[in-house]
Amino acid sequence: MENSTFGGETLILERLKLSSQSFIPAFVLLLLVYIFIVVSNVGLVLLVFRSRSLQQPMYLLFCNMSINDVFGATIIVPHVLRDLLLSDSERFIRYADCAVQAFCVHLHASASHTVLMIMAFDRYVAICSPLRYAAIMTSRTVVKLSAAAWTVALLMVAILVGLSVRLSRCRSVVSNPFCDNASLFKLSCESVLINHIYGLGYTVVLLGFSLGSVTLTYLKIAVVCLSSRNKSLNGKALQTCATHLAAYVFLQVAGFIIVTLHRFPQLADHRKVASVLGHVVLPVLNAVIYGLQIKEVRQRIMALFRHNKVALMHV
Repeated sequence: MENSTFGGETLILERLKLSSQSFIPAFVLLLLVYIFIVVSNVGLVLLVFRSRSLQQPMYLLFCNMSINDVFGATIIVPHVLRDLLLSDSERFIRYADCAVQAFCVHLHASASHTVLMIMAFDRYVAICSPLRYAAIMTSRTVVKLSAAAWTVALLMVAILVGLSVRLSRCRSVVSNPFCDNASLFKLSCESVLINHIYGLGYTVVLLGFSLGSVTLTYLKIAVVCLSSRNKSLNGKALQTCATHLAAYVFLQVAGFIIVTLHRFPQLADHRKVASVLGHVVLPVLNAVIYGLQIKEVRQRIMALFRHNKVALMHV
């Protein structure tokens, strides 16, 4: 779909290009994935807050990730599902709503990095300074770290999107199934040099601090594990760190693929699919990693299922 001359506050969103044979399976699959994301992550948060034994720093930090995953998926998936059912002439969005969606999309992506950074710090303290863990990772510290993770992400994204909102617009077609910052400044015919400079700086700072802190943290953890002869400690450290690193590596790879595809207009259809998948695959992965593969949480879930089964048998 070619961009047309801008004529108001209403924008047109491009849709995912799906064949008639793949439309229904894609719609059903995306809907089921979204339901899984919401149910699993909300369930994990409720389980942690209802169980006193799970109200520990590690699990409370997991709740940050679960909340962020539901937030990110809810921004994108219902919107994409709705637009899949609409014709080309009906997929409209107001500019103000587009700007809000772009802000939320980047807040979700940025918070994914900052939250993973504080989770890496938690694992570092737990493994490298186990005797001081309770003194360092107090409830107040967890609240401060969580607030810092969200505040830093919010401020950086507010500037990023604010620089795009200030631009005048001469186009009305958003070349994406949902709005993001690139979609906003591409609507303008003005110079977007400042946007590119800040966007590059934003990316370098966020990814630089994220990659640097996580790498340094896990190098120190590796040194501790290699120098320790405690097989139980090393096994537990390997399990918790491997799951965290898997989520982090996927986040980095997904972000790199999407940013790279933005540089190749001829791969626009692939970029659209990758953008949507980036907002659903990671939340699913996080739900499995931080929910089903954590022994304490898995035991709680199995206990709830057994309790419900017994209750049903007595009905």
